[in-house]
Amino acid sequence: MSSSAGRRRIAVVAAVLQQPDGRFLLAQRPQGKVYAGYWEFPGGKVEPGETPLQALVRELHEELGIDVTAAYPWLIREFDYEHADVRLHFFRVRGWRGELHGREAQAFSWQRIEAIDVSPLLPANGPILNALAIPETYGITGFAASEQTRALAAVDVALRRGLRLIQVRGRDWPADAFADYAREIVRRAKAVGARVLINGDIELAQCCGADGVHLTSAQLHTLAARPQLALVGASCHSAEELRRAEALGVDFVVLGPVLPTPTHPDAPLLGWAGFSECVSANRIPVFALGGLQETDRAEALVNGAHGLAMIRGVWLPGSTSG
Repeated sequence: MSSSAGRRRIAVVAAVLQQPDGRFLLAQRPQGKVYAGYWEFPGGKVEPGETPLQALVRELHEELGIDVTAAYPWLIREFDYEHADVRLHFFRVRGWRGELHGREAQAFSWQRIEAIDVSPLLPANGPILNALAIPETYGITGFAASEQTRALAAVDVALRRGLRLIQVRGRDWPADAFADYAREIVRRAKAVGARVLINGDIELAQCCGADGVHLTSAQLHTLAARPQLALVGASCHSAEELRRAEALGVDFVVLGPVLPTPTHPDAPLLGWAGFSECVSANRIPVFALGGLQETDRAEALVNGAHGLAMIRGVWLPGSTSG
């Protein structure tokens, strides 16, 4: 694939090595290379005949002396530097053997997304850092208006377990009751540093103190510009809608249904193969949605999901944190 300048785009892999506590690795480009001294996610060029995963395994062995045991496809971004136009295949790497050491005498540092203390960073890494800041579990409230007390209790439990991203959804709620409900969830979430989006209602999201709005698939086709909120998600059911969401500039999407779900019993199912095909070139995080529980997380990651979006599963005992 060529860039807008007519240069051939170079395929590159980049590894987001992650510790169980959320820390990730940045490496400093050594002297003698373009952008020497800049910090980046380690990786390198895809050689002829290699798949991106094969290139990732090889590059991490050559650069850091480790053997990858668990790597998940994540995002693909394109970036045009002065010296080259690249197509970056990002993988989240969560398992490896061996002791990390810079075989090219490069420095490396474990970082936290809320406190990055190395600079300068390569320009292409900004969107990736934004994506890393999005939790990997998205809890969607699906409670009826008559269940408000139970709903708030379930939210409290999930927040104590570590849930840090919530969508407030309430079909068939009276408008005033839903607004009060949304404000109360925002209040409780902010007390522990969690973020909240309101389903479909941009005005309510702005006035109730929510972090953002979650757009319906219908809104994706009618809005001409991204809502002016810090965080914007969207619901998608096809690759076409994913591309529309990317063009609108949303931060993440949910895609489904993947498996049968009582919420949409007649909706066509993607299955994991369909989900994987849709997200094969995704530029932004995509949550898998539809009939999912915590036991589906590994399958979701293998198929390119950012994480799980759950309407029922996240409120069940034993569900994961953020």
